Amino acid sequence: MRWYIARLGNIGKFGVGLFVLALILLFAAVVPQREALQQLITKVETMQRLQTDVAGPLKLDDNQALQAFYDFFPRSDSSPYWVSELDKIAKQRGVELSSSDYRLVAEQNSKLARYEIQLPLQGSYPQIRGFIADALRAIPALALIDITFKREAIQAGRLDVRLGMHLYLKVD
Repeated sequence: MRWYIARLGNIGKFGVGLFVLALILLFAAVVPQREALQQLITKVETMQRLQTDVAGPLKLDDNQALQAFYDFFPRSDSSPYWVSELDKIAKQRGVELSSSDYRLVAEQNSKLARYEIQLPLQGSYPQIRGFIADALRAIPALALIDITFKREAIQAGRLDVRLGMHLYLKVD
């Protein structure tokens, strides 16, 4: 045994030591956590089964379903937050935002208001496309209404884009 250990050299001894340490870590930390995870999964499945058995499937009447629909939309006083989110997404994507136009349109006797947003942007096509995708993903109540592309020359890598978006907000 001493002969094999002597043949390993310093790097080999270090490797064997790391291997032994990995085995100790496996049996001391990973295996017990795997068992705890399996117990939690079993507990969740049991609770879901009991809830389905007791309550049955969730059924909403028309008024409850309509209220759940309206509850999906953000409140009208949260519009500054959503505008700042658009600005943050533009910075993350490297898109330049120029002076934007915002207008709140509230229909009479409606529970939803429409926040009309006109965004003039500058950037490359992939940046603009990524901005639109990220914005629609981050703000589910946002809708892309229109888009206009303009490029000075075919060789130009930057586009001038004007986006029309509507942010739907719940009126309290």
